[in-house]
Amino acid sequence: MIKVIKHSGIVGVSLSYKNLNIMTLYQTTFDIFNKNYMGSAAMAVIGQSCLGGAAAMYVLSNGTSFFQMIQLAIIVLACIFVNTSILAQMKHKVVFNLLLLSSVLSVFFILLNTLFL
Repeated sequence: MIKVIKHSGIVGVSLSYKNLNIMTLYQTTFDIFNKNYMGSAAMAVIGQSCLGGAAAMYVLSNGTSFFQMIQLAIIVLACIFVNTSILAQMKHKVVFNLLLLSSVLSVFFILLNTLFL
């Protein structure tokens, strides 16, 4: 409980994180990304490129079969879409959604190739 002192006295403000659902998290994160777009976009290019490179390394560590090449193509295309959307100055929401998609795909393929293959 945080106490806020006002002119008329002390008012209690309760901070509860139990009500934080996925859409609130998404909107809050997008608002931060949108407010600091130039810095966030620069960090996004670096971060998702590194994450995509790590995912490509894990995919190729299991060989070069057709299944691995499909995974590699998905990772590379997702990373290219993010970089292209930033360079093409698309809407911030499109860039943010592509960044999320690229990150989720990269983490998924890292886990897939680490745990299951």
